[in-house]
Parts: sequence; C-alpha cells; structure tokens
Amino acid sequence: MTILNINALGVTLGDHLFHDLTLTISKGDRIGLVAANGRGKTTLLDCLAGISAPTTGDITRARGLRLGYVSQNIPAEALTQTLYDWVLAALPAEQSEHESWRVDVVLDDLRVPYDLHHKPLKTLSGGWQRTAMLAAAWITEPDILLLDEPTNHLDLHRIGLLQAWLAALPRDVPVVVTSHDRAFLDATTNRTLFLRAERSRVFQLPFTAARAALDETDAADERRFANDLNKAQQLRKQAAKLKNIGINSGSDLLITKTKQLNDRAARIEAAAKPAHQDRSAGDIRLANSGTHAKALITLEDVSVSTPDGRLLYRTGQKWILPGDRIVLLGANGTGKTQLVKMIKQALDGDPDAVKCAASVIPAYSDQHLSQLSDDDTPMKAVTGQSDIGDQRARGVLVSAGITIQMQETRIGALSGGQKARLAMLILRLRNPNFYLLDEPTNHLDIEGQEALENELIAHDASCLLVSHDRSFLRNVGNRFWWINGTRLEEVESPEPFLSNEMGAN
Repeated sequence: MTILNINALGVTLGDHLFHDLTLTISKGDRIGLVAANGRGKTTLLDCLAGISAPTTGDITRARGLRLGYVSQNIPAEALTQTLYDWVLAALPAEQSEHESWRVDVVLDDLRVPYDLHHKPLKTLSGGWQRTAMLAAAWITEPDILLLDEPTNHLDLHRIGLLQAWLAALPRDVPVVVTSHDRAFLDATTNRTLFLRAERSRVFQLPFTAARAALDETDAADERRFANDLNKAQQLRKQAAKLKNIGINSGSDLLITKTKQLNDRAARIEAAAKPAHQDRSAGDIRLANSGTHAKALITLEDVSVSTPDGRLLYRTGQKWILPGDRIVLLGANGTGKTQLVKMIKQALDGDPDAVKCAASVIPAYSDQHLSQLSDDDTPMKAVTGQSDIGDQRARGVLVSAGITIQMQETRIGALSGGQKARLAMLILRLRNPNFYLLDEPTNHLDIEGQEALENELIAHDASCLLVSHDRSFLRNVGNRFWWINGTRLEEVESPEPFLSNEMGAN
C-alpha cells in the first residue's frame, strides 16, 4: 500500500540539489537515502516531513499520515529539559497526563538506563541526545519514520542496539534513513535511493548490492554516451562527404541529404547524456614519504591509564612497522584515545615507554579535527602549515573539494564534511610516513570514506587508526589490536570484537 508519493520533485538552492525525482514509498519499505555531503539528503527529508517546500513537483501523502522525523540536531529548547520530560512532551496533552507509562516503555525498548531518564539533555552525550529524539518520534506512533544520520555519535554497541530496534519495528512501518555507515545501511534497508542532481537512481537492494548495480548502470550510461557521440560523428563525416559530392556535381538533392544527416547528428548529440560524474569527496591523496626504519613505533609494555591515574591496560611489547595499517579496537571508555594521545606526545618529542624512529614524519588527526582553527580560512590553514604558494594552494584546495568561494570562508562556517576533507589535505601536504588517525571518517560522506580507504591502501601508508565504521576498518586494516580487559591483544580479524560489541546486551 502506497503511503507517500513523490512526483517530479526538485529543489534549487542556488544550484540544483536534485531534479525530477519520482519515488513511491509503500508499507514495508526500508529505504537508504545516499548522496554526497551537501547534495540534498536533509533537504529531501525536510520536504517529506512538510518542513520545507520543494521548488518543483509535489508530494502526495496518505490521508491522516503521521510522520516521525529524527533530524541531525537536537532543538535548543530541548537541552534544558530532562530526557524523560522531552519524550513525554511529544505526546498530545491528553495522553501525556494519563499515559506517561508510554515513555517508560519506549525508553526501555531503546535500552536507555534509568539513571539517565531524569538528567538534563544538555548534560548527556550526543548519542543519548539522539536516542531521546528517536524516542520522542516513535512515542507518537508514526506511520513512517524519517531518520537523518541516526548513527552519529553512537558507539558500536549502541549502533547494534539501534539495528536490533529497527529490525523489531512492525514490518509495515516504512523507514527512510540517511547514513554514511555502509554496514548499517546493509543491515537495515531493503531499497536504496542514490540522490543526484539529475537522474537519481532507486534499486530494490540494500546499499552494497545497490552500489554495485549503480556502478553497472553508470558504466552502461558511459558506453551509451560514447556510442551516441561516435554515431553522431560518423553521420557528420558522411554529411561532409555528401556535401563535397553535391557541390562538385551541383546536386541539390545531395545538399538536402547533407542537411538531413547533420540534423540527425545534432539530435543525437542533444539527446546524448553523459554518465553521472560526482566526485564531491575531492581528491584525497595521502602520500608516503618512506623510511628505512625497521620499526616506526615501539611500545615497551606501556601502561595506559585514565587522566586520574587508574590503570586501564598494558600494551605488552608491540611494534608498528612500515606498511602496517593497524586498527585499534575497543569498547568506549577502554582507552583507545589515551593510547593515541600517548603516541602523539612521543611523536611531539616527549618519549616515555613509546619509542619513535628518528625518521618518522607523523601526521595526526583527532575525531574533533582540533588541528584546525575555526577562525582560520582554508587558504590560511594550507599556506600556514605547508610550504606552497597561494596559486598552488588554491589548486589543491579545489582538488580536495574546497571551492574558490569556500577558500576565504572561516573554517568554523564549513560543514563537517568540508572540514574533514580540509584536514586530510593538510595531512598529505606534510608528506608523512606515519598517520595517527582517531575516527578519520567522522563527517566524511561515503564517497569520501572510499577515497580515503583507496589512498591509504594504494600508497601502502603506515598508520594506527581508531574507527567505529565497520566497513572502513575492515577494508583498511591489515593488523588489529584489541583492548580486551586489561591487555592489548593482537588478533587475526576484527570480527570477534565486532560480534561481541554488536551483539552485547
């Protein structure tokens, strides 16, 4: 049964975000909405929810349709309320007075600990704030659920719980979800919409299978475009020959046929459409300057502790060798970032139990991109942290997806995805031979993640990285260290850790 119909929908905000989008959403649909950063995913969800109006086209909703919408950002007015009160306020007044038990049920379904129920939302993590928004949307018993980046700020355990919660929803409740987490999309969707400025594509498949189908479709479009242009070129060659014959023979008929051939060629060229080209991720290129050192980093049974001195674990003796792409695995709070910071301090010239080869040229990026100053511009950041002139700086910024218009904008005004691409650009300009990366895919769209993966692998980059993105760590890692209890263990595969986290209660 169709509950929402999108017909020839388009939105223009300066540029075309998308155009001529037609889509039917029926009961049972679980749709993954995929697009590059800034290409209209949130705008489309706003249109579906009735928050924004499209530029062209129309949306037809089933009579009395109730929508539940979980946006990316929690409203400012919610922050002063407790989690419980915020969810309760989502109910109509007559229900909130007599049916507050509904709040307890939905919070229990979402595994929210009781000690968080009555804490102000402003004191809770981003992950718990998003869970509160999800609870407030679901308690209204919507007919369709719209989720904008629901995995943001969630650790693997909470992502696993969210997947299980979505799987347990009534099957007739459709869900439209945007996410950069490819594994999450594979686990939770059965259709995929690739939103594009022109010719958006829909496949009756979850993300990975849909992406393969999309690549085949784009390749077919490329072949068709090349064939059309070749056909038009052949017609023009034939027209040129006929024209010469017609002029030499004085035949008006041949001149007329020449015009007809040129007209046919023009129609073919006008109708020919090139294959989709969308490289919004920019040109992420991570170089590797090389080193002759046998070990870049040596850990001499390092003790990793909390800031107040409580021992978390010991590393044992470990080495990071050239070409190693080591993924550091561990639940939240086990001390991944503490070890990363200890190695960073050693690289900065404060060695203790961490030993660094003299030839190591490091590049560091943390999950908050704190190496960037919000008050700088992208131009100032690049020229200030690398030895290149203004002209080359502008060129490399454009290649990284930072347009000329963005280059003199405050970094603080850029989107998370733009900041992440800028951070990766500055790293590669240092020509390092060792990368220390804490959640490098935060804010990167899927295309940006894939570009970063490809560059790390293609250049045989050496790195230690932390990531909650299952697809990314599986694709990039060639060694895995697991913080298991009070020990740092090397394991053959990340799968036991991932299964433990995703299936933990």
